[in-house]
Amino acid sequence: MTPRLTLVVAAAALVVGGLAPAAAADTAPSVPPGTEPTATAPVEVDPNDPDLKLPEGGTLAEPKVLDIKQVVEDESGDERREDTNADVTFALQAEVLFGKDSARLGAEAKARIGAIAQEIKKQNTTVVRVFGFTDNLGSSAHGDVLSKQRADAVQAELAGDLNNPGITFEVRGYGEQYPISDNSTEAGRKKNRRVEVTFPRTAG
Repeated sequence: MTPRLTLVVAAAALVVGGLAPAAAADTAPSVPPGTEPTATAPVEVDPNDPDLKLPEGGTLAEPKVLDIKQVVEDESGDERREDTNADVTFALQAEVLFGKDSARLGAEAKARIGAIAQEIKKQNTTVVRVFGFTDNLGSSAHGDVLSKQRADAVQAELAGDLNNPGITFEVRGYGEQYPISDNSTEAGRKKNRRVEVTFPRTAG
């Protein structure tokens, strides 16, 4: 049985408009291609509105919508769920799904994947992304192969649970790319060894 999930982070922001900043490095974590938020600002901001009280010579940056994100992680850190206004992502640690250096699913893994399949059915989505990731130990080539094999295993289990030919799967193995934690510690490497299942939100 999956442990009860505990709220870790909930953050929300809507339209942001401010002074145009000087060029600065983007410190946000990188994400796999095609998974970036694509929302656009729903309202126009009048830069000449006197209520803005811009300093002399100040200009507005382009308005943008920041994705609303809620992150829930179980106490052990074995499973994480991220909800945005566009997508749902489940991240399962490799140790929960597979044996060491293996792509064969265990019994506990199948139960957890089954729960994700139920959420996919609830959202009535037709596109599911399954991405595999590893830590940076071993060769990069080995990590690429293992992460793809693990993503394939999770996709196959999901497809069997869903039994819906109308669902399209996008499956990738990214190896050590796109870490979410520090690879210099075992705790960080454990978080990076994961399979993520992402699908669009269509229900409230």
